[in-house]
Amino acid sequence: GAQHVSITVLLCLVFFLGFLLNTFSLWLFCCRLPCWTSGTTLQFHLALSDAIATPVTPMMAVYFAMGSHWPFGRFLCQVKIALLSSHFYGSIIFLTLISIHRYAAVVHFNRGSCMKRKGFLRRLCVGVWSLLLLQSLIFALMLPQSKEGRSLQCLTIHQRSLSDAYFVINFVLFILGFLLPLLVSAVCYGRLANSLTRLNISTPKGLNVKGKSQRMIAMCLLIFGLCFLPLNVVRTVGVVLKKYYPEQCKVLLQMETAYYASWILAGMNSCLDPLFYCFGSQKVWEAFHSFRIGRGEVTARNDSEITANQ
Repeated sequence: GAQHVSITVLLCLVFFLGFLLNTFSLWLFCCRLPCWTSGTTLQFHLALSDAIATPVTPMMAVYFAMGSHWPFGRFLCQVKIALLSSHFYGSIIFLTLISIHRYAAVVHFNRGSCMKRKGFLRRLCVGVWSLLLLQSLIFALMLPQSKEGRSLQCLTIHQRSLSDAYFVINFVLFILGFLLPLLVSAVCYGRLANSLTRLNISTPKGLNVKGKSQRMIAMCLLIFGLCFLPLNVVRTVGVVLKKYYPEQCKVLLQMETAYYASWILAGMNSCLDPLFYCFGSQKVWEAFHSFRIGRGEVTARNDSEITANQ
Protein backbone atom coordinates (compact mmCIF):
# COMPACT_ATOMS: atom_id res chain seq x y z
CA GLY A 1 0.00 0.00 0.00
CA ALA A 2 0.99 3.65 -0.33
CA GLN A 3 3.07 4.95 2.56
CA HIS A 4 2.79 8.31 4.27
CA VAL A 5 5.07 10.98 2.81
CA SER A 6 6.81 11.35 6.20
CA ILE A 7 8.26 7.83 5.80
CA THR A 8 9.91 8.88 2.53
CA VAL A 9 11.19 12.21 3.88
CA LEU A 10 12.60 10.78 7.11
CA LEU A 11 14.20 7.84 5.32
CA CYS A 12 15.95 10.16 2.87
CA LEU A 13 17.08 12.52 5.65
CA VAL A 14 18.49 9.74 7.81
CA PHE A 15 20.36 8.00 5.01
CA PHE A 16 21.63 11.29 3.55
CA LEU A 17 22.96 12.37 6.95
CA GLY A 18 24.49 8.92 7.37
CA PHE A 19 26.09 9.23 3.93
CA LEU A 20 27.69 12.58 4.84
CA LEU A 21 28.95 11.36 8.21
CA ASN A 22 30.32 8.09 6.85
CA THR A 23 31.94 9.77 3.84
CA PHE A 24 33.70 12.06 6.30
CA SER A 25 34.62 9.06 8.48
CA LEU A 26 36.06 7.14 5.51
CA TRP A 27 38.04 10.25 4.51
CA LEU A 28 39.44 10.46 8.05
CA PHE A 29 40.43 6.79 7.99
CA CYS A 30 42.04 6.97 4.54
CA CYS A 31 43.62 10.44 4.56
CA ARG A 32 44.22 11.39 8.19
CA LEU A 33 45.16 8.04 9.73
CA PRO A 34 48.28 6.78 7.94
CA CYS A 35 48.91 4.06 10.55
CA TRP A 36 45.92 1.88 11.46
CA THR A 37 45.58 -0.14 14.64
CA SER A 38 43.66 -3.43 14.75
CA GLY A 39 40.64 -1.53 16.16
CA THR A 40 40.83 1.10 13.40
CA THR A 41 40.74 -1.66 10.77
CA LEU A 42 37.41 -2.94 12.10
CA GLN A 43 35.99 0.58 12.39
CA PHE A 44 36.90 1.35 8.76
CA HIS A 45 35.00 -1.73 7.56
CA LEU A 46 32.02 -0.77 9.73
CA ALA A 47 32.00 2.67 8.06
CA LEU A 48 32.19 0.97 4.66
CA SER A 49 29.22 -1.26 5.44
CA ASP A 50 27.26 1.84 6.53
CA ALA A 51 28.07 3.74 3.34
CA ILE A 52 26.99 1.07 0.83
CA ALA A 53 23.25 1.58 1.54
CA THR A 54 23.33 5.11 0.10
CA PRO A 55 22.61 4.23 -3.60
CA VAL A 56 19.39 2.48 -2.53
CA THR A 57 17.82 5.52 -0.85
CA PRO A 58 16.73 7.49 -3.98
CA MET A 59 15.14 4.34 -5.44
CA MET A 60 13.26 3.66 -2.22
CA ALA A 61 12.04 7.27 -2.11
CA VAL A 62 10.61 6.94 -5.65
CA TYR A 63 9.13 3.54 -4.72
CA PHE A 64 7.20 5.03 -1.80
CA ALA A 65 6.20 8.16 -3.77
CA MET A 66 4.66 5.92 -6.47
CA GLY A 67 2.45 4.10 -3.95
CA SER A 68 4.78 1.11 -3.37
CA HIS A 69 5.28 0.47 -7.09
CA TRP A 70 8.78 -0.58 -8.19
CA PRO A 71 9.53 0.96 -11.62
CA PHE A 72 13.24 0.13 -11.86
CA GLY A 73 13.12 -3.47 -13.06
CA ARG A 74 14.21 -6.86 -11.74
CA PHE A 75 17.97 -6.24 -11.70
CA LEU A 76 17.82 -3.05 -9.61
CA CYS A 77 15.38 -4.77 -7.24
CA GLN A 78 18.05 -7.43 -6.71
CA VAL A 79 20.69 -4.72 -6.26
CA LYS A 80 18.48 -3.08 -3.60
CA ILE A 81 18.11 -6.37 -1.70
CA ALA A 82 21.84 -7.12 -1.96
CA LEU A 83 22.97 -3.70 -0.72
CA LEU A 84 20.43 -3.47 2.11
CA SER A 85 21.20 -6.95 3.44
CA SER A 86 24.96 -6.28 3.24
CA HIS A 87 24.48 -2.93 4.96
CA PHE A 88 22.33 -4.06 7.87
CA TYR A 89 24.03 -7.37 8.62
CA GLY A 90 27.52 -6.12 7.77
CA SER A 91 27.03 -3.40 10.39
CA ILE A 92 25.89 -5.97 12.95
CA ILE A 93 28.83 -8.31 12.24
CA PHE A 94 31.45 -5.55 12.42
CA LEU A 95 29.91 -4.14 15.62
CA THR A 96 30.15 -7.64 17.09
CA LEU A 97 33.78 -8.01 16.01
CA ILE A 98 34.55 -4.62 17.60
CA SER A 99 32.95 -5.92 20.82
CA ILE A 100 35.15 -9.04 20.75
CA HIS A 101 38.23 -6.94 19.95
CA ARG A 102 37.55 -4.53 22.83
CA TYR A 103 37.02 -7.47 25.19
CA ALA A 104 40.33 -9.04 24.13
CA ALA A 105 42.20 -5.73 24.33
CA VAL A 106 41.02 -4.82 27.85
CA VAL A 107 40.17 -8.07 29.68
CA HIS A 108 43.09 -10.05 28.20
CA PHE A 109 45.46 -7.12 27.67
CA ASN A 110 48.50 -9.12 28.82
CA ARG A 111 47.81 -12.16 26.63
CA GLY A 112 48.39 -12.69 22.95
CA SER A 113 45.23 -12.78 20.82
CA CYS A 114 44.57 -13.11 17.11
CA MET A 115 42.04 -10.25 17.50
CA LYS A 116 44.94 -7.90 18.23
CA ARG A 117 46.84 -8.76 15.04
CA LYS A 118 46.17 -6.50 12.05
CA GLY A 119 47.05 -9.19 9.51
CA PHE A 120 44.50 -11.62 10.97
CA LEU A 121 41.81 -8.93 11.14
CA ARG A 122 42.39 -7.93 7.51
CA ARG A 123 41.86 -11.55 6.45
CA LEU A 124 38.84 -11.80 8.75
CA CYS A 125 37.28 -8.70 7.15
CA VAL A 126 37.82 -10.18 3.68
CA GLY A 127 36.04 -13.32 4.91
CA VAL A 128 33.13 -11.26 6.29
CA TRP A 129 32.71 -9.39 3.00
CA SER A 130 32.81 -12.70 1.10
CA LEU A 131 30.06 -14.05 3.39
CA LEU A 132 28.00 -10.88 2.91
CA LEU A 133 28.39 -11.11 -0.87
CA LEU A 134 27.24 -14.75 -0.85
CA GLN A 135 24.30 -13.90 1.42
CA SER A 136 23.24 -10.95 -0.73
CA LEU A 137 23.38 -13.03 -3.93
CA ILE A 138 21.25 -15.79 -2.38
CA PHE A 139 18.64 -13.32 -1.10
CA ALA A 140 18.59 -11.38 -4.37
CA LEU A 141 17.89 -14.59 -6.32
CA MET A 142 15.32 -15.95 -3.84
CA LEU A 143 13.34 -12.69 -3.54
CA PRO A 144 12.69 -11.28 -7.03
CA GLN A 145 10.20 -8.54 -7.81
CA SER A 146 6.64 -9.72 -8.44
CA LYS A 147 3.39 -8.27 -9.75
CA GLU A 148 0.76 -7.82 -7.05
CA GLY A 149 -2.47 -6.35 -8.41
CA ARG A 150 -1.55 -3.38 -10.60
CA SER A 151 1.86 -2.70 -9.08
CA LEU A 152 5.27 -4.32 -9.07
CA GLN A 153 6.50 -5.13 -5.56
CA CYS A 154 10.10 -5.39 -4.39
CA LEU A 155 11.02 -6.66 -0.92
CA THR A 156 7.60 -6.43 0.74
CA ILE A 157 5.52 -8.88 2.78
CA HIS A 158 2.69 -8.48 0.25
CA GLN A 159 4.45 -10.71 -2.31
CA ARG A 160 2.15 -13.72 -1.93
CA SER A 161 4.32 -16.14 -3.90
CA LEU A 162 7.30 -15.39 -1.64
CA SER A 163 5.63 -15.80 1.77
CA ASP A 164 7.43 -19.08 2.52
CA ALA A 165 10.79 -17.72 1.35
CA TYR A 166 10.39 -14.58 3.50
CA PHE A 167 9.41 -16.73 6.49
CA VAL A 168 12.50 -18.97 6.26
CA ILE A 169 14.95 -16.16 5.43
CA ASN A 170 13.61 -13.99 8.26
CA PHE A 171 14.19 -16.62 10.93
CA VAL A 172 17.67 -17.41 9.62
CA LEU A 173 18.51 -13.68 9.79
CA PHE A 174 16.76 -13.19 13.13
CA ILE A 175 18.63 -16.02 14.86
CA LEU A 176 22.03 -16.02 13.12
CA GLY A 177 22.16 -12.42 11.93
CA PHE A 178 20.77 -10.67 15.02
CA LEU A 179 20.25 -12.77 18.18
CA LEU A 180 23.62 -14.56 18.00
CA PRO A 181 25.67 -11.35 17.42
CA LEU A 182 23.65 -9.59 20.15
CA LEU A 183 24.36 -12.44 22.58
CA VAL A 184 28.10 -12.42 21.75
CA SER A 185 28.28 -8.61 22.14
CA ALA A 186 26.33 -8.73 25.41
CA VAL A 187 28.64 -11.41 26.85
CA CYS A 188 31.76 -9.50 25.75
CA TYR A 189 30.55 -6.21 27.16
CA GLY A 190 29.25 -7.88 30.32
CA ARG A 191 32.70 -9.39 30.96
CA LEU A 192 34.29 -6.08 30.01
CA ALA A 193 32.07 -4.09 32.40
CA ASN A 194 32.90 -6.56 35.17
CA SER A 195 36.65 -6.19 34.56
CA LEU A 196 36.36 -2.37 34.54
CA THR A 197 35.24 -2.43 38.18
CA ARG A 198 38.64 -3.92 39.07
CA LEU A 199 40.63 -1.56 36.84
CA ASN A 200 43.12 0.79 38.50
CA ILE A 201 41.82 4.28 37.70
CA SER A 202 44.39 6.13 39.77
CA THR A 203 46.55 6.42 36.65
CA PRO A 204 45.63 8.53 33.56
CA LYS A 205 45.96 5.44 31.34
CA GLY A 206 43.59 3.38 33.50
CA LEU A 207 41.08 6.21 33.63
CA ASN A 208 41.27 6.65 29.84
CA VAL A 209 40.78 2.91 29.17
CA LYS A 210 37.80 2.78 31.54
CA GLY A 211 36.14 5.87 30.05
CA LYS A 212 36.64 4.72 26.45
CA SER A 213 35.35 1.22 27.21
CA GLN A 214 32.26 2.54 29.01
CA ARG A 215 31.43 4.81 26.06
CA MET A 216 31.85 1.92 23.62
CA ILE A 217 29.57 -0.33 25.72
CA ALA A 218 26.87 2.36 25.87
CA MET A 219 27.06 3.20 22.13
CA CYS A 220 27.06 -0.43 21.00
CA LEU A 221 24.07 -1.38 23.15
CA LEU A 222 22.23 1.78 22.03
CA ILE A 223 22.81 0.89 18.35
CA PHE A 224 21.66 -2.72 18.85
CA GLY A 225 18.61 -1.70 20.90
CA LEU A 226 17.47 1.40 18.98
CA CYS A 227 18.48 0.53 15.42
CA PHE A 228 18.43 -3.24 14.90
CA LEU A 229 15.98 -4.63 17.49
CA PRO A 230 12.83 -2.92 16.05
CA LEU A 231 13.70 -3.94 12.47
CA ASN A 232 14.12 -7.62 13.35
CA VAL A 233 11.12 -7.83 15.70
CA VAL A 234 8.69 -6.00 13.38
CA ARG A 235 9.79 -8.02 10.35
CA THR A 236 9.38 -11.28 12.28
CA VAL A 237 5.85 -10.37 13.38
CA GLY A 238 5.06 -9.30 9.78
CA VAL A 239 6.16 -12.54 8.11
CA VAL A 240 4.34 -14.65 10.73
CA LEU A 241 1.11 -12.67 10.16
CA LYS A 242 1.50 -12.94 6.37
CA LYS A 243 2.02 -16.70 6.51
CA TYR A 244 -0.69 -17.62 9.01
CA TYR A 245 -3.19 -14.72 8.76
CA PRO A 246 -2.97 -13.53 5.11
CA GLU A 247 -6.58 -12.31 5.11
CA GLN A 248 -5.84 -9.62 7.72
CA CYS A 249 -5.15 -6.94 5.11
CA LYS A 250 -5.53 -3.92 7.39
CA VAL A 251 -3.16 -5.34 10.01
CA LEU A 252 -0.65 -6.30 7.32
CA LEU A 253 -0.69 -2.76 5.92
CA GLN A 254 -0.03 -1.41 9.42
CA MET A 255 2.83 -3.88 9.84
CA GLU A 256 4.29 -2.79 6.50
CA THR A 257 4.25 0.85 7.67
CA ALA A 258 5.83 -0.18 10.99
CA TYR A 259 8.47 -2.13 9.05
CA TYR A 260 9.45 0.87 6.94
CA ALA A 261 9.51 3.04 10.09
CA SER A 262 11.90 0.49 11.62
CA TRP A 263 14.07 0.93 8.51
CA ILE A 264 14.42 4.59 9.49
CA LEU A 265 15.58 3.56 12.96
CA ALA A 266 17.94 0.98 11.43
CA GLY A 267 19.33 3.64 9.11
CA MET A 268 20.18 5.74 12.16
CA ASN A 269 23.04 3.35 12.89
CA SER A 270 24.84 5.06 9.98
CA CYS A 271 24.55 8.33 11.94
CA LEU A 272 25.50 6.86 15.33
CA ASP A 273 28.50 4.79 14.19
CA PRO A 274 30.68 7.86 13.46
CA LEU A 275 30.18 8.89 17.12
CA PHE A 276 31.25 5.36 18.01
CA TYR A 277 34.57 5.89 16.16
CA CYS A 278 35.28 9.24 17.82
CA PHE A 279 34.34 8.09 21.33
CA GLY A 280 35.92 4.66 21.03
CA SER A 281 39.18 5.37 19.23
CA GLN A 282 41.82 7.77 20.48
CA LYS A 283 43.46 7.88 17.04
CA VAL A 284 40.20 8.80 15.26
CA TRP A 285 39.47 11.46 17.86
CA GLU A 286 42.99 12.91 17.45
CA ALA A 287 42.57 12.91 13.65
CA PHE A 288 39.22 14.68 13.96
CA HIS A 289 40.67 17.15 16.48
CA SER A 290 43.64 17.91 14.22
CA PHE A 291 41.22 18.44 11.30
CA ARG A 292 39.24 20.97 13.38
CA ILE A 293 42.44 22.75 14.45
CA GLY A 294 43.68 22.77 10.84
CA ARG A 295 40.41 24.33 9.65
CA GLY A 296 40.59 26.89 12.45
CA GLU A 297 44.13 27.86 11.46
CA VAL A 298 43.13 28.22 7.79
CA THR A 299 40.12 30.38 8.75
CA ALA A 300 42.25 32.55 11.05
CA ARG A 301 44.91 32.93 8.33
CA ASN A 302 42.28 33.94 5.75
CA ASP A 303 40.74 36.45 8.16
CA SER A 304 44.12 38.02 8.86
CA GLU A 305 44.89 38.23 5.13
CA ILE A 306 41.52 39.94 4.50
CA THR A 307 42.19 42.40 7.33
CA ALA A 308 45.68 43.14 6.00
CA ASN A 309 44.31 43.75 2.50
CA GLN A 310 41.75 46.13 3.87
